[in-house]
Amino acid sequence: MLKQKLIILDKPPLLTGSDVENKRAELKAYFEQTWELYESLFSLINEDEAFVLRPEPLRHPLIFYYGHTAVFYVNKLLLGKFIQHRVDNQIESVCAVGVDEMSWDDLSPDNYQWPSVEAVSEYRDQVKETVLSLIDNMPLTLPITQDSLAWVILMGCEHERIHIETSSVIIRMLDTEYLTSSNVWKDCTDLGNAPSNSLLRVAGQSLVLGKPDSNETYGWDNEYGQLPIDVSDFSASQYLVSNQEFMEFVAAGGYKTPSLWTQEGQGWLDFSKSEMPRFWRRRNGEYWQRNLTEEVPLPLSWPVEVNYLEAKAFCNWKDNHSEDYVRLPTEAEWQVLRDQLNTDLADWDKAPGNINLEHFASSCPVNNFKQTEFYDVIGNVWQWTESPIDGYEGFKVHPLYDDFSTPTFDGQHNLIKGGSWMSTGNEATRDSRYAFRRHFHQHSGFRYVSSKNQEVPITAVTKCEMQTDISQQLHHHFGVGSHQQNHDLQQILKVVQPYVTLDSKVLDLGCGVGRLSFELAKTTNHVDGIDFTARHIQHCLDLKEQGQLRYAMPTQGEIFDFHEVTLENLGLEQSPENLHFSQGDGLNLKPQFGDYDLAICHRVIEFSYQPQELLQQLSQRIKPGGVVVLGSSYAWDLSITDMPHWIGGFKRNGENLSSEAHLFEIMSTEFDLLQETQVTSQFELDQRTSQTANNHITIWRKRV
Repeated sequence: MLKQKLIILDKPPLLTGSDVENKRAELKAYFEQTWELYESLFSLINEDEAFVLRPEPLRHPLIFYYGHTAVFYVNKLLLGKFIQHRVDNQIESVCAVGVDEMSWDDLSPDNYQWPSVEAVSEYRDQVKETVLSLIDNMPLTLPITQDSLAWVILMGCEHERIHIETSSVIIRMLDTEYLTSSNVWKDCTDLGNAPSNSLLRVAGQSLVLGKPDSNETYGWDNEYGQLPIDVSDFSASQYLVSNQEFMEFVAAGGYKTPSLWTQEGQGWLDFSKSEMPRFWRRRNGEYWQRNLTEEVPLPLSWPVEVNYLEAKAFCNWKDNHSEDYVRLPTEAEWQVLRDQLNTDLADWDKAPGNINLEHFASSCPVNNFKQTEFYDVIGNVWQWTESPIDGYEGFKVHPLYDDFSTPTFDGQHNLIKGGSWMSTGNEATRDSRYAFRRHFHQHSGFRYVSSKNQEVPITAVTKCEMQTDISQQLHHHFGVGSHQQNHDLQQILKVVQPYVTLDSKVLDLGCGVGRLSFELAKTTNHVDGIDFTARHIQHCLDLKEQGQLRYAMPTQGEIFDFHEVTLENLGLEQSPENLHFSQGDGLNLKPQFGDYDLAICHRVIEFSYQPQELLQQLSQRIKPGGVVVLGSSYAWDLSITDMPHWIGGFKRNGENLSSEAHLFEIMSTEFDLLQETQVTSQFELDQRTSQTANNHITIWRKRV
């Protein structure tokens, strides 16, 4: 009965319960349901050639997303050591990392050899069977906590549900000839006129943003923590802005009036040449709207779907005709409206709005779903806010997915709230927090608010790194002692200089926050800095492009020293064109990372989950005659590397096998030893505490 209800209502399992096997069945049903929903969406595409088209040039082609969610499972299960082997190296290398227009995003079609649809489909079948077997056989205790395999399964489900929505946006941009409509994905048929919108007063209040730790559903890292905040009185539009209401802005020349647009908005207009919302069409003097698989006469009563920049321009136009100040709501103001709706996904029998795919596979009239005094507080379309996303106090990343939120904590990603008709699972919950760049399109619209106060009451996004482990990395690479000759990175630079020329192509694998890469870029032609941790790469790019970064270094207890680093003070060039940073797994890099003259791998081997394979992969990236520099303390950690994958440090055939000796065995098959030395790393933890590591440095030349 529970399983059947779960499938009908399409709800995520609660983390709590008393019956382990019943919970296992719920997890399995939710996984299978999520998987089949994804397959159902992509089955709308009727031509394989459409999978490699790019209707949205800011995104990968759809073949990437078809494979990506399965690759995500493999990568996270490998990282958590729940499985030991990859399923398909080629698919997993090209379908691993999505794009958000980060500086390390790789959208060049020349760098990809996309697999066939058939190959990806077969791959997905293999991954599905792997995950189902894990669910059937994994140990399970209740409640489900963040360190359990069950949490990782839920993470994969919710990740796939995000991509159900984002992929549907791209599918919506394909020519309709590549799509076949389905009764499973049915549009709303009510295309009438919109009601007249009006502002309703909302009393201010004090509230605490953040998902309670006691909440019984899965949450992403940015949802946890707390932010106490006071919200002043404001007024909000009773309805979402409809196509009909937005048409007034279009007819008034809103897209042709630069003064209504922010500077960023003007830049986007110049680039896009937009004259109307992305999913509107104009033919023979009439407006149409593109839905998921077909075009319909513009449904005036449906919510308009726009990016933040368009929504902001509309508010500025509206502001010109109002005595009070008109703008988009903040996250906290939206939350005040949301808290009046006393239900959530886990509790409702039927969705109180057009959400969770419980009503339509499209938007519907803005006056269909009344929720308290307001309509569509949740559902229909996502609602843009004025708030850039940032972590709440107490924010912590999950160790298996450190780059879900942190790359967006840059002041350039605004929160969308409330969910759309396509939002399911975590996306449909009260505390979900998702953010996109302001020019991106989703199934997103907006409502507007009015207040007496011109200032937008939002919390500024911090650009100071407060997370201790990252700050310690930054301090080691760029702190006051980092330029001294006895610093390990300076010693490494001295060791490698004889092997670097102006024409060299260099790989800094495990570059951390980038000091070696910046230094090497001063003396050679091309440097690729690659690191597994997105938080490291984000700081590399911030320093490269903005020329500075800030971090807080612990001194004693809760006392911190704040540091600012600039490229100018470090004697480094800002935005060197020959320096490139990428997030990547050294065990499965994309094909374009190859043909290197020199590769440096310093303090990476001991932090790899399969160091022997890492060395084998590294050798394939080096041209004959090229040089590899390895530095390691061989401080093996079972929480990172299982013993069978260690390089030495154990008994073999009853005799001690040192890491140094085993490394020589592995490398000598293809390389000749050029040099051997020792370098000491002094890693400062706080004002009075540090860690010391004596690193064995070996330099090898690949045989011709």
